Amino acid sequence: QVQLVESGGGLVQAGGSLRLSCAASGRTFSTYAMGWFRQAPGKEREFVGGMGWNTGNTYYVDSVKGRFIISRDSAKNTVYLQMNSLKPEDTAVYYCAARRTPLFYSGRDYYPSSYDYWGQGTQVTVSS
Repeated sequence: QVQLVESGGGLVQAGGSLRLSCAASGRTFSTYAMGWFRQAPGKEREFVGGMGWNTGNTYYVDSVKGRFIISRDSAKNTVYLQMNSLKPEDTAVYYCAARRTPLFYSGRDYYPSSYDYWGQGTQVTVSS
């Protein structure tokens, strides 16, 4: 089992920045990929970006590319989502997820059902 705990959400004005953290514990050696998702009220959970756990390679959906950055601290088993130039449409509950299979770096990574472990989520609210 892998346990994930997110933190760092909050309220920020449009144009501002936030950094979310996702601390992993447990059998983290079985983790091959991390994903960040978000879910706005009344909408489906949406893939934001992913990182290969061992490679550190990342990729993002177009709506956040150039604004969001995923990074990691391997010593702390923690993955970060740096969010810059935030927009009101970025308002959502953000989740980190992990799985025991590598990233495909394609739309196949977008399905929440392809991830094995989830954090509890953290609210991000961007005011206009």
